[in-house]
Amino acid sequence: MSQILLMAPPQQGQGGGEIWSTLLMFGMIILIFYFMILRPQSKRQKEKQKLIESIKKGDKVVTSGGLHGIVAGTDEKTVLVEIADKVKVTFEKSSIAIVNKAGQIDKA
Repeated sequence: MSQILLMAPPQQGQGGGEIWSTLLMFGMIILIFYFMILRPQSKRQKEKQKLIESIKKGDKVVTSGGLHGIVAGTDEKTVLVEIADKVKVTFEKSSIAIVNKAGQIDKA
């Protein structure tokens, strides 16, 4: 007598729910990444750009290198900063880290 092994054909619907749950999880990770990292970073970048564009003569600034001075003049991309009596240095506007507007009280 010969034995014939009958195997059930593979079922088509298995695993479909796993794919959707995996895609849903990836979507949630992307949303969390956007709201926790990308969105705040772009907000900070816009605020800094607005601050740099509003620099004017008389503002007290601190450069990213740590130099403190008073703005003596501005150009389209550069700022002339007086760091001591009769000592003026030109910096790129992008290197300005902190701006205290003229007329504001220093917090330090």
